[in-house]
Amino acid sequence: MDTSPTREITILPGRNRRGAPERFEAISIRPGDTISIVGPTGSGKSALINDIEVFARNDTATGRTVLVNGEFPPEEFVRDPAYKPVALITQNTRCLADLTVAEFLAMHVRSRKIADDGIVERTIALANEFTGEEIRAGARMTALSGGQTRSLLVADAVLIAAAPVLLLDEVENAGIFKERVIEVLRAGGKAVIFVTHDPLVSLLSARRIVMRDGGVERVIEPLDRENEALREALRLDGILRRMREEIRAGNLITGPVGA
Repeated sequence: MDTSPTREITILPGRNRRGAPERFEAISIRPGDTISIVGPTGSGKSALINDIEVFARNDTATGRTVLVNGEFPPEEFVRDPAYKPVALITQNTRCLADLTVAEFLAMHVRSRKIADDGIVERTIALANEFTGEEIRAGARMTALSGGQTRSLLVADAVLIAAAPVLLLDEVENAGIFKERVIEVLRAGGKAVIFVTHDPLVSLLSARRIVMRDGGVERVIEPLDRENEALREALRLDGILRRMREEIRAGNLITGPVGA
């Protein structure tokens, strides 16, 4: 098996639900990329990341093909999670194993044959940077909230799975700190692809894939043209976050919470 690092994942076009060819030549995903996939409900956003996750070879309903480093990936990338360079985390992810957080992570560390005594503690600490609800090592996985679970799985994908590409399907709905997630992934050289309806996540992404009728309608690279909109989205998101924390704390909001 070719074990060379994943330098690039390339999506080749398929067709939309009407059978018309998609409107792009190729979409390349490289370390450090931030990409959002947007479009109405039912437009094919999840199908696109599923094609990436299974390394489609013109064998899915969309007819797309996904290459790794310009070639068809080895079969192990599809069948063996230990070799897969892509981690998919959805908003519906739940853990059925009745293990503590530390036991769950330690099991993954052993399966990856990682010799690092501190990696479990570092993973929990990183997860706690993504959620306002503290995750404790002794907590049961089945008792974690949606936001805690998603935060832990993102941290796990970064530090233990060490996947170079993360696919996040509407995880902002679970209340994770999306700005911090993007910051950590960029700093670590990860490529992150968001399926999202959140304007802030879209504005924080360097590229935007617009879906329509089951196919890619266009690919937008805003560069610096949306900086003013991003600043306003960050300001408004900060206000909403502070309101959320006040409400969670049981406080009344009787006036402005500040910009």
